[in-house]
Amino acid sequence: MAETHIPTQENAAPRLGMPALFGRLERLLWNVAAEPGDTDETRLQKASFLAAMSLVATLAVLWGVIYLLFGAVVAAAIPLSYTVVFFLSLGTIKLFPSYAAFRTFQLFLMLFLPFLLMLALGGFVTSSAVITWSLLAPLAAVLFTGPRQGLLWFAAFVLLLVLGVVLEPVMQRESEIPLVVRNIFFAMNLGAPSLTAIGLVLYFFSQRNAALAALLKEQAKSEQLLLNVLPKEIAEQLKNGQSTVAEDFEAVSVLFADIVGSTGLAMELPPQQLVDTLNELFSKFDSMVEKYGLEKIRTMGDSYMVASGVPKPREDHAQALASMALEMRDYLLACPSNTKEPLQFRIDINSGPAIAGIIGHTKFHYDIWGDAVNTASRMESHGVPGRVQISQATYELLKDDFTCEPRGVIDIKGKDEMETWFLEVPLT
Repeated sequence: MAETHIPTQENAAPRLGMPALFGRLERLLWNVAAEPGDTDETRLQKASFLAAMSLVATLAVLWGVIYLLFGAVVAAAIPLSYTVVFFLSLGTIKLFPSYAAFRTFQLFLMLFLPFLLMLALGGFVTSSAVITWSLLAPLAAVLFTGPRQGLLWFAAFVLLLVLGVVLEPVMQRESEIPLVVRNIFFAMNLGAPSLTAIGLVLYFFSQRNAALAALLKEQAKSEQLLLNVLPKEIAEQLKNGQSTVAEDFEAVSVLFADIVGSTGLAMELPPQQLVDTLNELFSKFDSMVEKYGLEKIRTMGDSYMVASGVPKPREDHAQALASMALEMRDYLLACPSNTKEPLQFRIDINSGPAIAGIIGHTKFHYDIWGDAVNTASRMESHGVPGRVQISQATYELLKDDFTCEPRGVIDIKGKDEMETWFLEVPLT
């Protein structure tokens, strides 16, 4: 379970599915054993342990009163003394060297006093198997200290049982308590510890289930965050232990879109308004990317980059990206602007082979490289506002599905002269 800081609100105990039997006591004891630096989980475990022991100490009063009514004064003194000692130690818990010392002290009382009560009542049978209460000590140790400590406490319980068998002939004597009451005590000594044990086990499972639910919730958040920055197929590869991801793609299409006059826009708008404007636009573009099954590569300032055909190859990579580009264009032309001048975008597409893979080890980024990408990037600065410009390579893939208007030959830096087209509408 994820650890969190101590809440500042008094009695702000988190509810992790505690059984109703312990819930109210747990709230009251939430701050009793708290120490600086405790996590919520640690404080909850302490409170739950104290709640269980408080329940036992309260039940001990009933046992003591019944013994006292039948004249078993020595036997009555043991459970009543346990109740007094428990609540006194609870009030002075800060005086113990540590909470662990306090817990060990309480487990010792829980283990040893029922054995002492058995001796006072005259053995296993005449005490109505009161030593059954001692079994709560190893069970609580398992739940609140761990399996290894629990086994040690269970070994101590077994030793007491063996010692009881050895001392049985010496302890046997006539009981002051009538047989019918002893039989009732048999049921009480089996039922009450069993009820307490079930409560503890229910606590354990509620904690486990709550921890598992919290873990699954955090895992879902982590996976969603991973999917926000990486394609699903790539995220799966990383989750399966693959540290390096790089693939060759024979045919992809790449789109770059950027705002015309972004420098002036940055000077015109306050920072928050500029960010809000770009966020609204790019969020709309993101929904289009999802609609057409494409892959958003990145945004850089006012520039937006999308690839089609990665990480999963598709034959219609150019057609899908062209459809999105036209929807982007139409949205931008119809979209009202909160700036002095309407926002204008240049949109450019190129197609060809490329390499795609993961960059980084702590902050992952899925990127794409190659001449097709470089060409699309260079074309961006030579685009026409409000038009979708495509390269010769992309035109050859789209000419049978879309109407295209020849733009002619343009001189693109680093690429010499290139023939380009304007993408118009799909063919009907």
